[in-house]
This record gives sequence, structure tokens and C-alpha cells, in this order.
Amino acid sequence: MTDFEQPADVVRRQYLASAAGDLAALRDTLASDVEWTEMAGFPLAGTYRTPEGVTANVMEKLAVDWDDWTAHDDSYVVDGENVVVLARYTATNKATGKAIDVRVAHHFVVRAGKIVRFEQFVDTAKVLAAMSDG
Repeated sequence: MTDFEQPADVVRRQYLASAAGDLAALRDTLASDVEWTEMAGFPLAGTYRTPEGVTANVMEKLAVDWDDWTAHDDSYVVDGENVVVLARYTATNKATGKAIDVRVAHHFVVRAGKIVRFEQFVDTAKVLAAMSDG
């Protein structure tokens, strides 16, 4: 048995830190060589590395375009170091005033008490529609 937190507990801390806007606490859940992938078609699509790279390129940029961006972690499926979270995003786009409530799945890999990999799966069309005036 190790002294590290269980993988689901680390992931839960990440969600709580994100919801509180505590980027330092969020970075503390991430491994120094983390690979964080936002899905193709998502406004911030790409793979980001380092805890600072993740928060600067994802969380800080979401805050520019959205009010109250929140990932609601509804249920967890855990298999060893793999944690899949079925969740939803809620937010209001600042430019259009349109709100979203979009289902999402997140796949985390947690090793030695840190998130080493993240991959997002989301209905990008609904997110993009909320960003469009059309």
C-alpha cells in the first residue's frame, strides 16, 4: 500500500479546485509532465503540458470567454490508475449571453498521487453554438 491518495480522490480535488477558481490547488493535482488534451473541435483543442501550461491555456482562457464555467463531476468509473468521470459543463458565453449545459466524459490517468494524463470528450457542436450569434 502506498501513501498516495486514491486516484478518484486526486481527480475530485482537481474538480473542487477548478470550481473554486483555485488554479494553484488545481496545478498541485497535476504531474510536472502532465499531458492534458482538449478534444478536437473544442474551442481550446490541443494537448497542453506542464501544470502551468494547462491552467494558462485552458482554465484561464475559458474564464475570458465564459461566465461561471463549471465542470460538474456526476459519476466516477475507476479501474486502477484510470478514472473516467461522466460530467457536464455549465456556463454562459460572455459575447452571446447563451448558456450551455453539455454532457462530457473525462478520462484521467493518475500515478503517484498526480494526474499524468487527461482527455476530454464533449459535444463540441453545442459549445460552439453557444459561442455563435447565428
